[in-house]
Amino acid sequence: MRALITGITGMVGSHLADYLLENTDWDIYGVCRWRSPLNNVEHLIDRMNRKERVFFDYADLNDQISLISIIQKYKPDYIFHLAAQSYPLTSFTIPEETLNTNILGTCRLLEAVRLEMGNDRTYRPVIHVCASSEVFGKIPADEKPDTGINEDCPFHPASPYAISKIGTDLLGRYYAEAYGMIVMTTRMFTHTGPRRGDVFHESTFAKQIAMIEAGIIEPVIKVGNLKSLRTYADVRDAVRAYYMLVTVDPIPGAYYNIGGSYTCLVGDTLNTLISMSPMKDKITYEVDSERLRRIDADLQVPDCRKFKAHTGWEPEIPYEKTMRDLLNYWRERVAKGGHFLTR
Repeated sequence: MRALITGITGMVGSHLADYLLENTDWDIYGVCRWRSPLNNVEHLIDRMNRKERVFFDYADLNDQISLISIIQKYKPDYIFHLAAQSYPLTSFTIPEETLNTNILGTCRLLEAVRLEMGNDRTYRPVIHVCASSEVFGKIPADEKPDTGINEDCPFHPASPYAISKIGTDLLGRYYAEAYGMIVMTTRMFTHTGPRRGDVFHESTFAKQIAMIEAGIIEPVIKVGNLKSLRTYADVRDAVRAYYMLVTVDPIPGAYYNIGGSYTCLVGDTLNTLISMSPMKDKITYEVDSERLRRIDADLQVPDCRKFKAHTGWEPEIPYEKTMRDLLNYWRERVAKGGHFLTR
């Protein structure tokens, strides 16, 4: 079996590659741009050089020809479409690139698959299109169901990124219904752990703590909105969910909310990470206006019963372990030396 992962150099893509290598005998074909940093897949480079189950190739969601070439070349049995402009805050400053990459890029990939299915009638891959919980946006507290945000909650996007992921979500369902393709979409809620990008709140907290411990910056953590409510999942549980999505009776056109089981305020997450530092009594924080969104999706609590009932998936990794592993990841990176943006 062949699995294609777009965005393999990202946090989720790299962890998915790790999971598939350990738990399947599939060959992994990673798609990345020529300029993509390889930090997250550095541990896989020896395998790639030996061509041992892991292969990299270049393509870009904004280049249709490259996507057609990739699909024709490898004809993967499973496609995990994870690549995106994935930073909500950044999307306010680059809305056009966000919309183009996430909406039209998804369309280009699905078109490449559709064309290959037309050329080869026996080809029918199973496709996961990754949307986001951000599609639900800013839900008033009095409108949130008691059991959490379910699949039928209305979309109320709070950023260009969220708007782009609505397009991604709807495209996945459209190609399933219009062309009989086995496409499923997911709205994963907050998921984190080692390799998390430093533009996300819990990762920038951990990074700043590691830099404080190393004496690089003063013991003051820059923060944004600490009153947002988040439900956290570990990225390693998330990729296991994605594997189950495509292997446990996949239903064309299905869409699922997926998320963890631990809910708290962003401020509580900050306090958890600070409590794990030997400098916890010296660390303070201050609000940085540049870290505040124009509109904040501040009530992200999922109802995952639909996905759990279909696959049997449950999150397994405790919140405290996720946060400790994230902090240790940044400690290791800082210890290696180099220069880091204080973002």
